[in-house]
Amino acid sequence: MTEPQLIVERLLHHLDRAAALRAAAADSPKLEESRQLLRVWQAARLARTHADLLASPRMGLAAAFFLSDLYGAEDLTKLDANVRRIAPTMKRLLPVAGLQIVGEAIELEALSEELDFAMAKVLGAEAGKLTGTSYADAYRKVDRRADRERQISLIENLGRALDRLVHQPFVGTTLSMMRWPAYVAGLSELQDFLQRGYEAFVKLGGADEFLALVVGRERALLNALFAGNDTLLGA
Repeated sequence: MTEPQLIVERLLHHLDRAAALRAAAADSPKLEESRQLLRVWQAARLARTHADLLASPRMGLAAAFFLSDLYGAEDLTKLDANVRRIAPTMKRLLPVAGLQIVGEAIELEALSEELDFAMAKVLGAEAGKLTGTSYADAYRKVDRRADRERQISLIENLGRALDRLVHQPFVGTTLSMMRWPAYVAGLSELQDFLQRGYEAFVKLGGADEFLALVVGRERALLNALFAGNDTLLGA
């Protein structure tokens, strides 16, 4: 099996994981409410932790892309539907770097759904009055340190893949030309996702500093929380 075929196979597996978790949450209105409240709180925490990056003229677009499209509270159901529809032909339509971005974004989504689902079950009604302390307690109770570390590694991998993509010739022109055909084909969510990522990383002019800051902060927070130190949560 070729590398593109392997990426698409893994991508479909992670789409199924994410869909199953969303369906399970939807079957329990209280759990779904807790999950959504948790995701909003986490998005606010990310915005606090990386406020300087969001305000940066050079890094702001990349920070916003990571915090909304990849690691925030946004609902990715429409993007998932786009990806599932085009999956059989993706290996022909996208370069390997583009496939990697979509594949790892879907894996990150599925893993984040799993971790959020586990956190929401532990928090229950307390998700509506989250504090740094209650969040940290639930985080440690869920545990799954290896999955938390994988989550951060996926963020770094995605950043590297986007950085490689922007250095490939004609990618920007191709993405711009895809906009109308993608809209006509009902694939605008996927096209917009790739376009936003491309534009954000073009503006960076090199992703090393940005990724070192984001990944370094998130790993420092992970280590602090598992060591019982909640101060880096900032709330």
